[in-house]
Order: sequence, then structure tokens, then C-alpha cells
Amino acid sequence: MSNQNEIAVIGGGCFWCVEAVFREVEGIHSAVSGYSGGKVPGHPTYREICSGLTGHAEVVRLEFDPEVISYKKILEIFLTTHDPTTLNRQGADVGTQYRSVIFYQDEQQKQIAEQVLVEVQKYYEDFIVTELAEAMPFYEATEDHQNYYNKQPNQGYCNYVITPKLQKLRKLHREQLRIS
Repeated sequence: MSNQNEIAVIGGGCFWCVEAVFREVEGIHSAVSGYSGGKVPGHPTYREICSGLTGHAEVVRLEFDPEVISYKKILEIFLTTHDPTTLNRQGADVGTQYRSVIFYQDEQQKQIAEQVLVEVQKYYEDFIVTELAEAMPFYEATEDHQNYYNKQPNQGYCNYVITPKLQKLRKLHREQLRIS
């Protein structure tokens, strides 16, 4: 394990889904649900975010060991476990708060993200609309939104939306998982 963990901030619809996916990936030390990218100052509430008026996206802040998993691989997993071709929507979740977004932390992450977006495009018939933006303040969601899938595995949303995403992850990226 490296002493120099790095940060990735990504959003692809409901943060419960993105967080559940990355909690299974080797080299990810933490996956925290929250909000970023808004224009309203201060720590927004979940209700404010859901209104779509703050400009924030539901995102997950990942702390990862680059000696175990690369930023490039994180983005490949991210872009193939949600639909990056739908603008401001993932399934039934609609609004700018559910947009597909990568908040890069530095110029190197920006360049890697640009490269991965081009490389992954060949897997999609429609154009990838994932926003690429410089990192903005991250606001952690309340505790009831953290690790939601593992706390509520039998909840309807988890069964019908998150479980299929995890199945897709396991099929496409088995070599990067904590489990076999």
C-alpha cells in the first residue's frame, strides 16, 4: 500500500449506486457520498440538491492507492457501470444533480480523463456527455446516505437499480474486485 493515496471525485446518477460499485474495487480505501459542482455557497442539504436548483451533482469522493488501482482504471470502471450518454439522467433519476461528471484534481487527472473519455466512446453508440470539470468544494452527505446499499440491501431501489450495476461491474471488471 502506498503512503500517497489520491482522490477522485465522480458522479454518475444517484451516489448510492456509484458508491456501491467502488466499495467493491481493490485499492479504494474510502468511498464517500456527497455533493459538488454547485453554485450556491455553503453546505447544501439533500433536499436542496434534489430540487435541482443548487447546481450540485450527487458525487462520490474516492480515496485510492495508485499503486493498486490507477486513476485511468477507476474512470474506465466508472464509465462502463453507468450510462455516460444520457444528459442529466440515470434511469428514472432525472435532473442536473444526476449528471455524469468527473471533477479532476489536477492537470494530470484532466489529461487522463480526456484520454479515457475518447477511448471508452467506442463502446457506446451515442455520444458520451460526461462533464469534465475542475474540482470544486466537496460536501459530504449525511450518515444515512453513506454505504446505503450495504445497510439496505433489500430496499427496492437497491434491488432494482444497484444490484444490476454490481452484476455489470463483476462481469466487466472482475480482475479489479476485492472478491472473486
